[in-house]
Amino acid sequence: MEDKLSRGSNSSFGLWFWEIDRVLLLLAMLLIGIGLIAVAAASPASAVRYSDEGKTFAAMHYFWRQALWVGVSLPVLFIVSMLPVSLARRMAILGTAVCLVLVAVAGFFGAEVNGARRWIGIGFASFQPSEFLKPFFIVTTAWFLSLRAKDETLPVIPLTGVLTALVAALLMKQPDFGQTMVFGLVWIVLLMLAGISTRAMGVLGGGAVVGVISAYIFYDTARTRIDSFLFPDPEKAAAEHYQTDMSHAVLTAGGATGTGPGGGTVKFKLPEAHTDYIFSVVGEEFGLIACIGIAILYLAIIIRVLVKLLDEEDNFRLLAAAGLAAQFGIQALINMAVNTGLAPSKGMTLPFISYGGSSMVALSIGMGLLLAFTRRNPYLKRSPYTVRGS
Repeated sequence: MEDKLSRGSNSSFGLWFWEIDRVLLLLAMLLIGIGLIAVAAASPASAVRYSDEGKTFAAMHYFWRQALWVGVSLPVLFIVSMLPVSLARRMAILGTAVCLVLVAVAGFFGAEVNGARRWIGIGFASFQPSEFLKPFFIVTTAWFLSLRAKDETLPVIPLTGVLTALVAALLMKQPDFGQTMVFGLVWIVLLMLAGISTRAMGVLGGGAVVGVISAYIFYDTARTRIDSFLFPDPEKAAAEHYQTDMSHAVLTAGGATGTGPGGGTVKFKLPEAHTDYIFSVVGEEFGLIACIGIAILYLAIIIRVLVKLLDEEDNFRLLAAAGLAAQFGIQALINMAVNTGLAPSKGMTLPFISYGGSSMVALSIGMGLLLAFTRRNPYLKRSPYTVRGS
């Protein structure tokens, strides 16, 4: 094993070990570890909430299931991170096509949960296709936009716009307004990085405003969310704002340092404590300082990726890696904004921390792709005439 990890090793594992961004990998592992601790803290509250006369969940039910999903996801992350760039790109393009079909199937025929059809399957075998579509969509869009550097006459921007609009339409059918926002924002980030003109950005900004207004007028889900957040009905405020109000109460219940592991009590009043509102549970049991630390970890991942891309010459790798980092940061920001009451509830998980098999596996694929695109060959700039010792 020592020979395989030496700098002179030509084995696949040895090359991967020295090419991979080990700091980025460490930051991802830290988040996954924190996520297991957070799910362990939230599991008793969710077990009590979702137990009834017909079925009783053990206090640590969600923790053990999350540990199982982590065990499945980590090999996926490592395997994807070892893929050559060309193979990772082809996998993402194929994955985009397959997941688009599955998202459509989920929207029309999927299992209905809380008024939305986002899942395919039954019970433990169900999964959410839109989670898997995110990393594949980003890489595919990055590939389209990278072609523009080779031939500016190619209509890649309209093509990516059509693709994004198709994804948005399928997600709004489910409905899933939060995921629609993530896809749209990542697309805008990729267009900016691709270097579209100021005029095009102005047109895009105007289109975004028109889109939001149109969604408010014609899309009931968006209008309901916006009205309940900005213009709450005094008679319905208690019911409509229960989740956001309770998440804020749980978040601040532990003060700066928290009540300690297992010491939280307000979390038992919080719906979806192990998924959408797990950030609040962290606040109660481990304190606001821990929440700030988690936010800093997400920021560190984004900064690390941007630093790695400063000298990147491959346009596709730059766009793909930056897009994946943007998706990671946008999703975390939306979840934390919901938990702190700065945004309406959107059903958005906190990356690598919230409970969920689909989310964990899909995020591992995304992080694996990010690690694959930020790999650096240590032998690339070496002279072919360099003599190595035995």
